[in-house]
Amino acid sequence: MTDVPLKLFNSLTRELETFTPVHPGEARVYSCGPTVYNYQHIGNMRAYVFSDTLGRVLRWKGYDLTHVINITDVGHLTSDADEGEDKMEKMAAKAGKSAWDIAKFYQEDFENDLARLNITGKQHPRATEYVEAMIAWGKRIADKHCYELDSGLYFDVSTVADYGRLARAVTDEGEGRIETVEGKRNAADFAIWRKTPEGETRQMEWDSPWGRGAPGWHLECSVMGEALLGFPFDIHTGGIDHREIHHPNEIAQNQAYCCTNGLDRAENSGARIWMHNNFLVERSGKMSKSAGEFLRLQLLVDKGYHPLAYRLMCLQAHYRSELEFSWEGLGAALTRLKRMVMAVEVLKNLAEGKEREDVDNVIPDQAARELCDDLNTPRALAHLDAMLGSKTHPVTKLEAVGKFDQMLGLNLLKLTRQGLRIRPVSAEITEAEIEAELVRRKEARAAKDFATSDAIRESLAAKGVEVMDGDPLGWEWKL
Repeated sequence: MTDVPLKLFNSLTRELETFTPVHPGEARVYSCGPTVYNYQHIGNMRAYVFSDTLGRVLRWKGYDLTHVINITDVGHLTSDADEGEDKMEKMAAKAGKSAWDIAKFYQEDFENDLARLNITGKQHPRATEYVEAMIAWGKRIADKHCYELDSGLYFDVSTVADYGRLARAVTDEGEGRIETVEGKRNAADFAIWRKTPEGETRQMEWDSPWGRGAPGWHLECSVMGEALLGFPFDIHTGGIDHREIHHPNEIAQNQAYCCTNGLDRAENSGARIWMHNNFLVERSGKMSKSAGEFLRLQLLVDKGYHPLAYRLMCLQAHYRSELEFSWEGLGAALTRLKRMVMAVEVLKNLAEGKEREDVDNVIPDQAARELCDDLNTPRALAHLDAMLGSKTHPVTKLEAVGKFDQMLGLNLLKLTRQGLRIRPVSAEITEAEIEAELVRRKEARAAKDFATSDAIRESLAAKGVEVMDGDPLGWEWKL
């Protein structure tokens, strides 16, 4: 089924399009990465589960994949619309550390989260590694597309065709979405280079033709995309919030650099297809970094949830749909993952010692078609459940699961029930103590000493252990 056409929704054209690579046999993908001034919340991580699924499907279809996720360690202000303080400088001052140390710490934490979500094989270039290239880019476009203010070099969006088409930023009446700002030619103009204010010193600053300072946030993605993937490349991904300001500005820079015309031809934007995942919604507001202890992957682990339960939770919704986070929903995803893992364990036992059957094209046709239909993971998961419950030969079925999971990334052939059982940090009892108590309880029940059995159950419950009598999963207990 690798010959099924891959259709993807292009945010620029607002149409479902058949993927045709720019370079035959290759797929080049750029995903907007994090600003490493703080931990990433689970809403941020949804974007990388989505882009990883895209990459896995591209690899399954036989493309040689190059996937870049940039690391923003300079230039991003506290507002995406070029306002406020630099996020890195602000956090460095607050923590009493260098901006470089802050970036290194939070990049490593981000990469650790990627690994725990089974997201691997990506390039992670840092913006500070490309500052000289950004200055060269600015020189190339400055005469025709930019102007200087006291605060730096600004891009004049009126100099490129179809600015804001990606965001549908202009109404039928031609009115922009942003109020006019004093000093700019146009309200939507944005900084290419920011001068360090007179009398101040930044931790991260460089000399440029427009004064000592730092690049604007939007410039890095254009520069790294061109340097690492070449224009035009195949697919650019990001969260839906980037569709409104960051990506339109990036596209404008690309048009200026490449001297291309309007966006009726998508490749004039720098990428043939632009894809955006929708928001993860959490009603309590704890996902915001300004809320103190916000929802990040480590918090889920601390509460006893395996990271891949969160990956499955993301896959249960289409990437273009809003996904509401709740602890109940995460618990249901963990239970579903447990069922899958147990079914695979049974398959392994049944397949042991049996001869291999012909497994060509054993992935159900419809499941493959669902993933090739704009990455419809919810429907594909339904077919995986059906396949696990079918009466197909166990060797055939096991190999089919392995091939199918290459696209889903749930690690089904390696996960175990024991591996999914994560000890919450609040737990005051060890697994060995739990197992010993359960042995005593089974002996009491066998002896029909139900008073002792109930007492042991209540004692375990007081320590946060739920004994799951009659659990169809055979899980026996959970913390």
